[in-house]
Amino acid sequence: MLAAALGASLAGCSSTGGLRAEQERAAKAAGGKAAVNTPRWTFAMVTHSGDGDTFWDIVQNGAQQAAVKDNIKFVYGHDKEAQRQSQLVQSYIDQKVDGLIVSLAKPNAMKDVVAKAEKAGIPVITVNSGAEESKAFGALSHIGQDETVAGEAVGEELNKRGRKKALCVLHEQGNVGHEQRCDGAKKTFKGDLQKLYVEGTNMPDVQSSIESKLQSDSALDAVVTLGAPFAATAVKAKEQAGSKAEIDTFDLNAQVATGLKDGSLGFAVDQQPYLQGYQAVDLLWLYKYNSDVLGGGKPVLTGPQVITKKDAAALEDYTKRGTR
Repeated sequence: MLAAALGASLAGCSSTGGLRAEQERAAKAAGGKAAVNTPRWTFAMVTHSGDGDTFWDIVQNGAQQAAVKDNIKFVYGHDKEAQRQSQLVQSYIDQKVDGLIVSLAKPNAMKDVVAKAEKAGIPVITVNSGAEESKAFGALSHIGQDETVAGEAVGEELNKRGRKKALCVLHEQGNVGHEQRCDGAKKTFKGDLQKLYVEGTNMPDVQSSIESKLQSDSALDAVVTLGAPFAATAVKAKEQAGSKAEIDTFDLNAQVATGLKDGSLGFAVDQQPYLQGYQAVDLLWLYKYNSDVLGGGKPVLTGPQVITKKDAAALEDYTKRGTR
């Protein structure tokens, strides 16, 4: 009888125990409670975001959700100026945080401070920008899309749509990821692709610059912006210029999803920023808890995914809640 009871107990553990435990963890996370009993470590994220960038709001949403689940205190800092971004990272090193997540849009300015974090025994994961530099700088993993591959996907999509002359709008000078996107598109696009540099923190300037370019060159039949907030501005510029150019963009948010549905935008390239934030926190927790590392020295890719009108309706609710 004892053997039978023990056998039944073991069978119950193997058949339902894992599922039940997972359901309990999911319920706790959904209720705003930690799903683990590991120490309350502090993880800091420092990005190159300017003020009001909805892309980074989505990254933060993912990071905060993972932080709740993993019993992490999550703090966030950002600055579009590379030197000030580096100083923010240094301030978190001085505070002896337990893990760091950084973007490497301007990697040369970040190299020394990432090395300082490693020397201080603080594990670092890079996100979004700097895939090529991440491993060399000593980061555990890089989470994001390959910007060159994403750009190549844009060039191929423009070809499918029969476009002949495109404008690639770069809103942050010196951002290596932005250059890689435009260069990747130029590589695969069979037509002519030109770059236009604008000051991304000044939307009226962005609009007037695109408008002026469209007015001066009626052959332009596509405009590609490198961030979701700039897509709507490009649409306004197109309307003011009386142009028939298609407006396409990198990244996705609620406004872009609406634009795809109503046809004011042609397509968007989604790199799943929510996943970048969520996975960064989760991988740091896994490293602290179990010395796990993903990627094998290669980036953990979250994109690109080309989103068109037919996909927009299915993603619209997710964009409204700030997770896509």
